[in-house]
Amino acid sequence: MATAQCQRLLENMSVYVDGEASVELCAEIERHLDGCVDCRVVVDTLHKTISLYHELPQPELPPEARLRLYKSLDLTEFLNLK
Repeated sequence: MATAQCQRLLENMSVYVDGEASVELCAEIERHLDGCVDCRVVVDTLHKTISLYHELPQPELPPEARLRLYKSLDLTEFLNLK
């Protein structure tokens, strides 16, 4: 069952995982993680997901899909059309 501390962790997860949380907030979150298995699983899973994302090769967008996307966003000036 999620507690108020769990909710606070979830609200600050992004800044914590990105390493942008204050020292005080990091200490508070880490104390909570020491005693909350559920939140530890969430944080560990997020760290692993981010790590896998960075390790995978970036997919190449097919040229026709890129053209449709840029046209729909009115960004054709950024395409190298020949």
